[in-house]
Amino acid sequence: MECKKITKQFSFVGIKSNGAFAAFGTEVPKAARQFMARADEIAQHAGTEIAIFEPKKDELHLDGSYYVGLIVNEVPTDLPSGMDFIELSQEYVTVRGDINQIGRLHSGLMKWAGEQGYRRNPDAYIVETYHPLGNGHEEVEVYLPVYA
Repeated sequence: MECKKITKQFSFVGIKSNGAFAAFGTEVPKAARQFMARADEIAQHAGTEIAIFEPKKDELHLDGSYYVGLIVNEVPTDLPSGMDFIELSQEYVTVRGDINQIGRLHSGLMKWAGEQGYRRNPDAYIVETYHPLGNGHEEVEVYLPVYA
């Protein structure tokens, strides 16, 4: 697992949803499939799927918000109904790997970040980008926000 710290900007068009953190594992992919059915409505998209997540603050924080969408190459002049344009620019620690190992990727990245002395920024969105490899395989890149 190759972890690193980077500064990254994301520009994307997406749809916001809310739900229980415990259900994100099933609800986010479902929302992404619904969103992708409308992908042709978004001009200048780069073809890369993205999801951003409100971080869970503590054990009493049961519900959160998230966006699913597509990265865009430029600021859209006209947004499809119900969609938002979002730009994020942040310091992140990141790792990329098999989407079936997403839990391991998150926990390994958190462990590595702590060992390197990076502190999580609990007020910034967690970002995931999705990269199909063919043959039904897909990789995910996880970006955890840290303080600069």
